Amino acid sequence: MTTPLVECVPNFSEGRRPEVIQAISNSIAAVNGVFVLDHHMDGDHNRTVITYVGSPAGVEEAAFRSIAKAAELINLDEHEGAHPRIGATDVVPFIPISGATMKDCVEIARRVGQRVGEELNIPMYLYEEAAQRPDRTRLEVIRKGEYETLKETIATDPFRAPDYGPKKLGPAGATVIGAREFLVAYNVYLTTDDVEIAKKIAKSIRHSSGGLRYVKGLGLLVDGMAQVSMNLTNFRKTPLALVVETIRREAQRYGVGIRHSELVGLIPQDALVDAAVWYTQMDQFEPDQILEKKLYAAVSTSGGQDISTSDTPTFIDALAEGNPTPGGGSASAYAGAMGAGLVSMVARLTLGKKKYAEVENQMQAILDESEALRADLTTTVARDAAAFDGIMAAFKLVKDDPRREQAIQEATLHAAKVPLEVAGKSLRVMELALQAVSAGNLNAITDAGTGAAMAQAALSGAGYNVCVNILGLNDKDIADNLVDEVQAIKAKAAELQARLRQQLTERGGLALA
Repeated sequence: MTTPLVECVPNFSEGRRPEVIQAISNSIAAVNGVFVLDHHMDGDHNRTVITYVGSPAGVEEAAFRSIAKAAELINLDEHEGAHPRIGATDVVPFIPISGATMKDCVEIARRVGQRVGEELNIPMYLYEEAAQRPDRTRLEVIRKGEYETLKETIATDPFRAPDYGPKKLGPAGATVIGAREFLVAYNVYLTTDDVEIAKKIAKSIRHSSGGLRYVKGLGLLVDGMAQVSMNLTNFRKTPLALVVETIRREAQRYGVGIRHSELVGLIPQDALVDAAVWYTQMDQFEPDQILEKKLYAAVSTSGGQDISTSDTPTFIDALAEGNPTPGGGSASAYAGAMGAGLVSMVARLTLGKKKYAEVENQMQAILDESEALRADLTTTVARDAAAFDGIMAAFKLVKDDPRREQAIQEATLHAAKVPLEVAGKSLRVMELALQAVSAGNLNAITDAGTGAAMAQAALSGAGYNVCVNILGLNDKDIADNLVDEVQAIKAKAAELQARLRQQLTERGGLALA
């Protein structure tokens, strides 16, 4: 049976303060069963797109938490940017990925919308498949006139009345929530600074102006370059290559060309494959000619092979790439999660056995806690990578920006605290492993010992990452306190390891070197 999986791609009206986006991303990643895959910050648009996936319930809760956090940190009265917007959290689409339907996503959107309106007092509009009125299907219609116009008309214009929430805008503005198919956000930069050319090209390609079906487009001036900003709402029916070549042809009419293009967020593999096939004119191409697809199919259908194991090489391969993330911090969190998983295994192998009836309650408590730790540490694999990305984003701010140094310091402190959490949780995994070795199924206590070893490796690696990040902190008192916390955790881990060795020797009869 396929585990239901839903994607959410919220757009936030902030692209210049990494610490704000980090706080919002953390609120998402903190929800069990949810994984942040990507975030794209754009200083010119002053907008960030975060992509995350998870169980329907997890994604639903993460959406609400992120909207609440954005409302705390973003003030639309102080916001300027090239991209249209009406809210701190501007738009929140839910997309069915696997084991979930569009109907499921519509129901999620409506529940989140009602909760946002009632609990956060933010006006909320439903769009796309979740729209309750046919004239609100299109996002651009709801967002027309942007925050400033909506603020003046929401109380008096019946069309502007929200689906949920008050008929009044606060500094968090309003939010649009809906359900839709996968959308590709794609920008093309032209070899000109004439924004009027970009606007003319956008008009010629967007469907609402008589252009290509499933294409929405705007002409903008971004970083001194004319840009055609697009949403491709069905890449199968209007392929990416067709869009690019249409823009190229239209640009030639005005004596300009394509400088470069960019992807905002993530894109399905099939969209890129379709473009490659189109440009290379591989008329006889078949999808199963792709090596990776062939390998995946072989692994997933191999006898006795659980498809879940195919995820492990993917993460290890990512570690081996020449990229800074995922790195040692993510690997440490992953090791801690594996340690917790082994503790859970021993607890499960003990539960229900008559021989161990007297420790049933203890094992159930161990299992409950180890599973919570496993989920938290698994989520932190992505959180650690995102923390490093936050530092890089802060350093990319222009050097004369007065917020730059503060942003660097806040991002650096956060990047030190994430692995410190890993170390603390890994220490707890070791404590649970000791309990499992002392009272669990005798046939599996070496697995609990292995879990403790994984957790110790996790906290050691996490400690290294704390220490390297605090080198960038100006506040030496904070840095010293963090070092003291790491040393205290390592000292407790050393004590636990000695007790574990003793229990494995006495109870298991192991001759440990």
